[in-house]
Amino acid sequence: MAKLKTIFFGTPDISVPYLELTHQLTDIQLVVTQADKPRGRGMEISPCPVKKRALELGLSVLSPEKLKDSFDQISAVPFDLGIVVAYGKIFRPNFLALPKLGLINVHFSLLPHLRGAAPVQQALIQGYTQTGVSTFWICEGMDDGPLFLQKETAIEPQDNAKTLFEKLIPLGVDALRETITRAENGDLPRVPQTGEPTLAPMISKEEAVLRPAELTATQLHNKVRGLACGPKPKIPFTKNGKNDLLQLISTQLSAGNTASSALPGTVLNIERGNGILVKCKEGSLWLKEVQPAGKKPMPAEAFANGYGVKSNDGAFVE
Repeated sequence: MAKLKTIFFGTPDISVPYLELTHQLTDIQLVVTQADKPRGRGMEISPCPVKKRALELGLSVLSPEKLKDSFDQISAVPFDLGIVVAYGKIFRPNFLALPKLGLINVHFSLLPHLRGAAPVQQALIQGYTQTGVSTFWICEGMDDGPLFLQKETAIEPQDNAKTLFEKLIPLGVDALRETITRAENGDLPRVPQTGEPTLAPMISKEEAVLRPAELTATQLHNKVRGLACGPKPKIPFTKNGKNDLLQLISTQLSAGNTASSALPGTVLNIERGNGILVKCKEGSLWLKEVQPAGKKPMPAEAFANGYGVKSNDGAFVE
C-alpha cells in the first residue's frame, strides 16, 4: 500500500517527535514552520526546532512570515493529509480545501474542553484532574472540528506543566500513530464534539503575577503548577519599603487549619523543610522553593533567612 502524502505543520520542540513519526509513517511532501526568529542568549536569527530537524531529515521546508503569503507554493504540492502540531497559525478556508482528506490537528486536551493555545497550562490552572490528547479535523472555528480520536490520562496532584507535557507528548504520538494508520486504511471518523466547551487562552506576564489577596490558596497553587513552563509565576514582595517580585518555583497546600484574621500576604509561619506559609484570600499556602531576582533557586526558608523575613511579617501584603 502506498504511503499517504502529507504536509507537516509545526514549530516548537514539542512538535519534533510528531514530525519524526509522520516522516516514518508517511511520504512528507513539505514541512511548514513559522519564520526564523531571534533565539537564545545572543538573540541570533535561528530556525525553529521543527525546521532544524526537518532539514536534518532531508525534507523540504517552507517558513513564511505569513501563512497566507505561501498559499501558491503550498497549493502546488499535491497531498492527501495535513498534520498540524503546535504550528501557531490560523488556517483560512482556502487552505482547508487543499488536502484530499483534510487537515488533522493534535491538541493537548479532551475537546471540547480547553480549546485554545494553552490547554496544558490551563488544565492545571483550572484544576482539572483528567485530560488527554485529541486528534481532530481542522475547521474554520477554534478547535471545534469533528474528532478523529481521543486518549486520556490522569493529572496527579504533584503534576505541573513540565510533567504533564512529559505525559501528553508520548500519548499524543500514540494518538497520531493510530490516526495515520486508520486514515491510510480509509477509516476516517468525524465525530462531532459534544458538551459544554471550555477555553484555554495564553497567559500573559501580567497574569503570572500572583496576588494572595486575589487568589485562594488552591488557585495560587494551581497557577504555580500551570506556569512551570512560563511565563514565570511571581508574587509581589515588600521588604524595607522596597517592592519587588519573587519567582515561585514550587508550592504546597497547607494540610492544617490555618484560620487567621491576618491580611492576605502575611507570613504565618516559617518551617525548615516546609518553607514560608503565606495567608491567601482563602486558606494558606506553603512557598517551598523560590528564586529572587538575579539569584539561583533556593528553599523558601533560606530566602527568609537571607532576606530577614519573619513570622507575622506583611512581606507579601500589598
